Amino acid sequence: MGEKKKKEESTKMVKKVLIVSACVVFVIFMILSGMGSSWLVMFTSVKPGDTVVIDYTFFDAAGNPILTTDQMLYTETSSDSSGVVLSRQIAINSNQTLTGSLYPVQIYTPGSGWTRQFAIFSPEYNAISTGLVGMKTNEKKRISIPSANSMTQSWSADQLMNNRVNISDINIGDVLAMGVSDNPEAEVSNASAKMYIRLGEVTQKDPSGVIVDFGYPVAEIKVVSINKR
Repeated sequence: MGEKKKKEESTKMVKKVLIVSACVVFVIFMILSGMGSSWLVMFTSVKPGDTVVIDYTFFDAAGNPILTTDQMLYTETSSDSSGVVLSRQIAINSNQTLTGSLYPVQIYTPGSGWTRQFAIFSPEYNAISTGLVGMKTNEKKRISIPSANSMTQSWSADQLMNNRVNISDINIGDVLAMGVSDNPEAEVSNASAKMYIRLGEVTQKDPSGVIVDFGYPVAEIKVVSINKR
């Protein structure tokens, strides 16, 4: 009788465990059903060709933020001399090469609000586009820009004057907000060409002009949403 009782109690316990387990599964199923298909996003990764909305921050060689979608970071640093610029989120096609030389993004300036645009150069866009593959929603990643060291330009005294900058007022180490175009000739000859803002550091100077480093070697990105192709 003792052995029989033990078996009956064991059977009852197994049934209780199964019932509790079934109830837990049912509750989880009801919660996921209430969330619709959005819960699947947690398990979705970026595939080539997907359109991905991202937050991002570009950093210069010294590790200072230059361009960011992070409102808190902008507020914390805009009062100092770092010159960080606030931008909006952007949608990028993953693993796709940019056909033009630059990708314009909308930025905020105290004087004109959200009316200006900042130039992200094609190597930066392409590095981010490639780096997105395999990422998931809310995942963050720091991406190196391989060609950042070669993003330097020579600006003559006349070109600087076209940007309302007097070469005598410039020192090595200064950060300049310059106007750049996807048509290099237009920067000199066509005042009506579409111009985009780009921040660069003066690395060399002589009476004829300056060398400005426009390279940002690191970008930190965060996936906001994934739209499958």
